[in-house]
Amino acid sequence: MFHKILLKWYLENKRFLPWRETSNPYYIWISEIILQQTKIEQGLSYYEKFVSSFPEVENLANADEETILKMWQGLGYYSRARNLHFSAKYIVNELNSNFPNTYKEIIKLKGVGDYTASAIASICFDEKTAVVDGNVYRVLARYLGIYTPINSTKGIKYFKEVAQSLLCKENPGTYNQAIMDFGAIQCKPKNPLCDSCPFNDSCVALAENKISVLPVKEKKTKISKKHFNYIIPINPKNQTIFEKRTSKGIWLNMYQFPLWESKNEIFEDTFEPKSILENYNLTIDSVSLFNQEPIVHKLSHQHIYTKFWILNTYDSNKNFQNWDEIHQYPVPILIHNFIKEFEQKRIFSTFDTK
Repeated sequence: MFHKILLKWYLENKRFLPWRETSNPYYIWISEIILQQTKIEQGLSYYEKFVSSFPEVENLANADEETILKMWQGLGYYSRARNLHFSAKYIVNELNSNFPNTYKEIIKLKGVGDYTASAIASICFDEKTAVVDGNVYRVLARYLGIYTPINSTKGIKYFKEVAQSLLCKENPGTYNQAIMDFGAIQCKPKNPLCDSCPFNDSCVALAENKISVLPVKEKKTKISKKHFNYIIPINPKNQTIFEKRTSKGIWLNMYQFPLWESKNEIFEDTFEPKSILENYNLTIDSVSLFNQEPIVHKLSHQHIYTKFWILNTYDSNKNFQNWDEIHQYPVPILIHNFIKEFEQKRIFSTFDTK
């Protein structure tokens, strides 16, 4: 049977991960939220940092959002962190700090979908509900020869039904972890280890030479293109303007320099940020473009083309703060990388003039 072969493979090949050393649903919830859109190698240190800083759900609920966003910095998809915080407060305030213990209740948590609810319910509470993530889609599509697109409404429903039919009812939590590990280690997206696969005598995709074709995905929606121009005012006091992003969408409540969004790419001869100058009561002494080529930040639904403009000014009004203070705020990785590179160049420049 499929599940017996899979569980035997898992006992011999499973990955040893810290969240597998506990059945605490709070810890497993944190790991699952972190690992949404994130590879294990990257998410591991964040998981350890979170459970160390917030060992109980009350600690997370009582933390301020800026602290959580700062700790999340570099992981991207910051709505995950905000949802984590929101749900922690809900668990503490509405559920008397008791983590929900059924799929139907777990999926009510903000930011939790079918996969995460199924994982927590099966691993922590032995509920018979199958997980379906990217690894599971791939294993099932290849093994059974399923050509239904995995990102279609029909496909999402069908794969869940298939996964549920194959689930090991006696040990659903271990089975779910087994099939996810199998997809990550054995049935990889590229160069899967078919020669050593325990299913290589019954895999439809291998028999039909369709490994590279399955799973099938519908064409993605059109990716939008945006142009961001960050204005970095600097005065002789080494002060700048740094503010919280309040507009909805990506990077909500993260910090940034004044932003000028433009329909097209801005060049030095077309640089006229009138609204920025008026909003912040700024006058320009000189302007220089930090990066001649736009930095392309790719998200699932949009590509952001970014330029950083250094604006030297003699102004020093209420909008300014000391440059050294900006390090305490949570920022998108795009801003973080700019600050790091800019400070390095300033250090070398200062060194060279001595």
